[in-house]
Amino acid sequence: MKRKQLVVGNWKMNGSLSDNAALLDGLSGADGLMALDVAVCVPYLYLAQARERLASGGVSWGAQNVSEYDSGAYTGEVSGKMLVDFQVSFGLVGHSERRSLYAEPNELVGIKARKLLEVEVTPIVCVGETLEQREAGQTFEIVSSQFEAVIEQIGIENLGRIVIAYEPVWAIGTGLTASPAQAQEVHGYIREQVALLDKAAAGSLRILYGGSVKPDSAEKLFQQADVDGGLIGGASLNLIDFLTICRLAT
Repeated sequence: MKRKQLVVGNWKMNGSLSDNAALLDGLSGADGLMALDVAVCVPYLYLAQARERLASGGVSWGAQNVSEYDSGAYTGEVSGKMLVDFQVSFGLVGHSERRSLYAEPNELVGIKARKLLEVEVTPIVCVGETLEQREAGQTFEIVSSQFEAVIEQIGIENLGRIVIAYEPVWAIGTGLTASPAQAQEVHGYIREQVALLDKAAAGSLRILYGGSVKPDSAEKLFQQADVDGGLIGGASLNLIDFLTICRLAT
């Protein structure tokens, strides 16, 4: 089954109203993106601007996180219902920076994925191992435990409603990139595990690669059978680089 490629930019904690305007307008007016799905996950403060600048084009927008709570005395948090007010299509959960810097455990990642599904927002569930875990031969074990915690929260019946992003932690922000073969090995493993639970969902599930994807590494990564696009960090802040990566995905 041929899956439509998806390329998602993760701006992380970057941007300003003036800088964003040029980037968003460039994306909105870009040619050659009809053959794939493109989205940018922006800081909460810029969701309104993203909606305003992208609404008339073919690029979607999303959030970088979501609260596990629906409402209440949780200062600084943003709920799924609030995200819906800005018509977001996607929400990141379990990004390695949230796991490491903010100590978000696997169970919490699963809860956040469920909260997004409850408001009809597609979770992009991030999984991946550290360099120490890879060198210890624990890659599959770590990825499985992260993914199983999500399944426990959302149920097997919802596997077809999520996107997975494999992001080897050792390749994020380091300039290192998993080789196409390394990426394919993990992506193929993830799809095999999903197939054991829901064969139809495994066929349609989009698994993105995220880990210092650049224009010069994207093409070979995207050629792998089970790599369905990318979760792009730093390169998504450069219009030319991001558009180049998007077009390579087609």
